Amino acid sequence: MSQTVTTAIFDWAGTMLDFGCIAPVEAFREAFAEAGVEITEAEARAPMGAAKRVHIEMILDQPGVQARWQAYYRKPSDQADVDRLYAAFLRIDEVNCAKYSGMIPGALEAVAALRGQGIRIGSTTGYPRSVMEGLMPLAAAQGYVPDHCTTVSEVRRGRPYPDMVLDNALALGAPTMQGCVVVDDSPTGLTSGRAAGAWAVGIVDSGNEVGLSLAAWQGLEEQNRQDRRAEAIAKLDAAGAHYTIGTVAELPAVIAHINARLAAGERP
Repeated sequence: MSQTVTTAIFDWAGTMLDFGCIAPVEAFREAFAEAGVEITEAEARAPMGAAKRVHIEMILDQPGVQARWQAYYRKPSDQADVDRLYAAFLRIDEVNCAKYSGMIPGALEAVAALRGQGIRIGSTTGYPRSVMEGLMPLAAAQGYVPDHCTTVSEVRRGRPYPDMVLDNALALGAPTMQGCVVVDDSPTGLTSGRAAGAWAVGIVDSGNEVGLSLAAWQGLEEQNRQDRRAEAIAKLDAAGAHYTIGTVAELPAVIAHINARLAAGERP
């Protein structure tokens, strides 16, 4: 069996494109605002990585959000409300994905370096297939075309379960799971990678746990940047990250390190 990395499986927003994972957060907030209940950015970000309909349920489960919902509607939220919010989210996010589809600096170069080693490129996402049908061509126009993409629409269970990772491994013919690396900016994405038996690499600077656009991130004072990094790393480490890196641009060095560990007989 292979003693090197054969397969890298990437998340999308916050990992490969959309620095700061802005598109879905704004879509969730706009959908709730349309329904008459404002939510904070932190409330919108908290369940990130989950399937988007489940994400809405998890937002509504937050005590503060549910209290405001009941104050506005005079009743608890129900599945009809979730359906309505989800439909609004999909409509709004179609626009937001186009607005925030820029590749993260260094992402294309990192993928090219991995492909140069014969590593296959997979991808997973909490977006349904309908959203990815709009987003994938925008990524392709910038030069990013993974070898396979599994959306939450194609599996029975989304993150934190391993289903999407395992689907990629099967589709890409991975010889072993120990030769697979999952790269994700959400704790649930890393948990799914660990559950599948893969290496898990957490994305910090460009990811949801920091949650800032590239311009906003670059505009921070160094101490503020370090504080935000430390908080994000703690969450990703708690989810099982074997490594954390600022952005995907740093991944080739991590792959080399993993290859050395595999050659030495180590496993995820």
